[in-house]
Amino acid sequence: MKIKSSPFSGLLLASFLITQISFSQTSPLIAEDVEQQRQWVDSIYDAMTLKEKVGQLFMIDVFSSDPPAKIEKARELVEQHYVGGVIFSKGGPKRQVKLQNELQELSKIPLLIGMDAEWGLAMRLDSTYAYPWNMTLGAIQDENLITEVGASIAQHSKRLGVHMNFAPVVDINTNPENPIIGNRSFGENKTNVTSKSIAFIKGMQREGVLGSAKHFPGHGDTERDSHKTLPVVDFSRDRIFREELFPYRELIAEGLSSVMVAHLNVPSLEERTEFPSSLSHEIVTGILKEELNFNGLIITDALNMKGVANFDEPGEIDLAAFLAGNDILLFSEDVPKASELIVEAYNKGLITEARLKHSVRKILYAKYKIGLDKYKPVDPVYVIEDLNSIRNEVLSHKLYENAMTVIKNDRSTLPIQDLETSKIAYVHFGEDSGNAFFEQLNRYAQVDSVSAENLNELLDKLDSYNQVIIGYHQSSASPWSGFKLNQKEQTWLYEIARKNKVILNIFTSPYALLDLETTANFEAIQVAYQNTILGQQKAAQVIFGALEAKGKLPVSAGNNFPVGTGYRTRNLERLSYGLPEQVGMNSYKLSKIDDLIQKALDKKMTPGLQVLVARKGKVIYERNAGYHTYEKEIPVKSSDVYDLASLTKILATLPLLMELVDQDEIDLETTLGEMLPSFRGSNKEQVTILEMLSHYARFKSWIPFHRMTIDKNTKRPDVKYIRSQQDRGYNVQIAEKMYVRNDIRDTVLKIIRDSELERRKAYKYSDLPFYLLKFYLEDIYGTSLEYLTQDHFYKSLGAHNTTYLPLKKFPKERIVPTENDQNWRNQLLQGFVHDEGAALLGGIGGQAGLYSTANDVAKIMQMYLNGGQYGGKIYFDQETVDKFNTCYYCEDDVRRGVGFDKPQLSDVGPTCGCVSMTSFGHSGFTGTFTWADPDEEIVYVFLANRIHPSAGNNELTRESIRSNIQELIYEAIER
Repeated sequence: MKIKSSPFSGLLLASFLITQISFSQTSPLIAEDVEQQRQWVDSIYDAMTLKEKVGQLFMIDVFSSDPPAKIEKARELVEQHYVGGVIFSKGGPKRQVKLQNELQELSKIPLLIGMDAEWGLAMRLDSTYAYPWNMTLGAIQDENLITEVGASIAQHSKRLGVHMNFAPVVDINTNPENPIIGNRSFGENKTNVTSKSIAFIKGMQREGVLGSAKHFPGHGDTERDSHKTLPVVDFSRDRIFREELFPYRELIAEGLSSVMVAHLNVPSLEERTEFPSSLSHEIVTGILKEELNFNGLIITDALNMKGVANFDEPGEIDLAAFLAGNDILLFSEDVPKASELIVEAYNKGLITEARLKHSVRKILYAKYKIGLDKYKPVDPVYVIEDLNSIRNEVLSHKLYENAMTVIKNDRSTLPIQDLETSKIAYVHFGEDSGNAFFEQLNRYAQVDSVSAENLNELLDKLDSYNQVIIGYHQSSASPWSGFKLNQKEQTWLYEIARKNKVILNIFTSPYALLDLETTANFEAIQVAYQNTILGQQKAAQVIFGALEAKGKLPVSAGNNFPVGTGYRTRNLERLSYGLPEQVGMNSYKLSKIDDLIQKALDKKMTPGLQVLVARKGKVIYERNAGYHTYEKEIPVKSSDVYDLASLTKILATLPLLMELVDQDEIDLETTLGEMLPSFRGSNKEQVTILEMLSHYARFKSWIPFHRMTIDKNTKRPDVKYIRSQQDRGYNVQIAEKMYVRNDIRDTVLKIIRDSELERRKAYKYSDLPFYLLKFYLEDIYGTSLEYLTQDHFYKSLGAHNTTYLPLKKFPKERIVPTENDQNWRNQLLQGFVHDEGAALLGGIGGQAGLYSTANDVAKIMQMYLNGGQYGGKIYFDQETVDKFNTCYYCEDDVRRGVGFDKPQLSDVGPTCGCVSMTSFGHSGFTGTFTWADPDEEIVYVFLANRIHPSAGNNELTRESIRSNIQELIYEAIER
């Protein structure tokens, strides 16, 4: 039955006999300076006219994006009808600040500004920040993080001049078909919902912003949207008090400042047929005020929503809501009419002065508590920058890292450990992009994206893979976006899982799993909740053990996955990816690296580069800048591979040698005569590994082996050594259309054997030991360094972009060119190693020949920092790493470790001079550099092709770009 148009109808008369509740001293609206607050409230109230008092009850809606006519209407309501508050919605922060300041200036009493900012101001405004939805937060087990979300949203709100956030949603979402709550709820478990809500509100109110629990008495188990109709909550009174009202009881005890009342039909609480809860005296006053003893602000949900607006005429609805016991009337469809009706009811004695005073003084008490007694306009300067600080991103990284939820993990499929035996495919499902997920997967292993027009074709393609990762990606543009799997997707999922080992990743509501009749054939299932970039990246990191899965399902996802399901996965100490502040560094200071990178590009020190910084196992800075060449045709990407030059020594040859030392096959005192029989009887027979890898063995610095292949008369390659096409005895390719004699290896070895030693024993950097180690390693294993490095290290490390002979593995456009060699090979070198000695050996040298990305180099360096461990695999012991990372001849002014470069002993050297003496690394002729510091747990990688087009360009070194970047890294550490 509808209310008649007269405010004095019989139905309303039943609501007039309101039990007067005094404004309790225990109200959450009471400030610390109680007496000053009371005096301010009384002085304001006593000076107000009746119309002004009634005006305080209204909170009007304003969009800063509204047309001028609508904004002019808002001005009129403020000036002429004395409205007490404004709820802002769509628009932008700058426009809102301007309009808000203007409206505040027009108002006699400062306006209470509210917003729906459940997951941040971005719920309503552009250019502002969005945190994860409540469903995602509901999976998090560390409630301190939820408090920080509430606090951060409150800080944003205060900066914008917003005093009340209509959040959090405390509805217990027990109905998967709920069209309006869903992702906005913390879940279906009342205890979890309550604890998360308390944490959230504590954060908000700690920062001086009023929170508002909604939607009383509980909108979680409905299948209709109160924006469009009046939903029915058809449960017993006992059930509602036990479940839906549980969070409110606990929140009220914790000092909840406000409750928003929903427009619901609750027959067990209100006997009148289809009577909205927001208009029910029994529900608002009888239950909320009297039974639950709530004495904070009571606010209606928007009065223009169809769940209540269809019930009666504008104005009549407002009066009925006030008579029910609400204090603030939100989104009134007709403020002038509503104000007139309330004044008329007051004058007729149907609303007492005590009743009006009760609500108006509560509103004034709230205004004092949030500082409106000392109102100041909002400063518009830097408002967007202040609302989008790095602190937001740091918190979001933590939230997503803690929300990832593994709900099935048969045979410990997650994390994937044995990369050397894994051939992995990624299959995309859903209507939204999965690019961030796919790209992140490829940071850990070679993962191929596989798709097809029909199921049979797809199954055929997947036959060659032993691991399939499926991503179901649905839009996260809004919490109401669709999440259901269609029939085709369900069928395809069943068939793929029936034939393949599958890891299913859900980037939408966990309710998506309800569409699956069975999940028995899936080896692992991970729920990431949202298809944000961060959600995708963190899910991939869990799959490969860079992060642990810590979350638990906040709702049930079928019989097999009840609420609370969640398996904690292992951390395999693979590199993770995040922000500097997560590891005690400063983003702003670290960003100064950008200026040095730009300087290097502008001054043509190199056409392009990759720079990576990691700390404590987390990559916190990555920059791919410039182009492959100065023609600027191909921009540098993270997947591009660079000629590492001498970094090969510590990334290929040295780990193989360390492995042998770790296995007690050799030690640092092993001599060349013991390693290479052909060196017995030579002047190098007694040289030890320690001496030669410390560059303290009197070896010549280098020998230009390639010169013997040049005809002295023509200055061109001598056909005795080099042919333009493969021929019998000429199968070793050194460049395009250049093949050297197969026996050149023996010649190189003999030349080194017969070479003179320096007269004086002193530090002298030399490539020659790494030629010899290549020959030794290949001889004892009976295969090439190309295969040894892959089989012993790179495959299991996930360093799938690290290789010799890159043209065999990558398309040419992924290989960054080096020198345009006009002295020997007479061509631009792209995919053929620049180092002439390594080229003579077929591109596979102990001292050069390796190609890689910054990300892969970082994996190997992190393995060293981890004490010889990475990805759950032990390559060698910490003791072995320490043996090689020791300066044995420092007293003789030899700074080197065993193979590793070490910090300079004087003013000049390879580093910034700011690194610890335990640090180590190496540099390369092509412009490459990498360094690791155990003391600060830092890995730094710099890859460039500074020798393009000419090796004479050494500005990178002269300008100290690499060491200056290193200095900025250390300056960015927060001490």
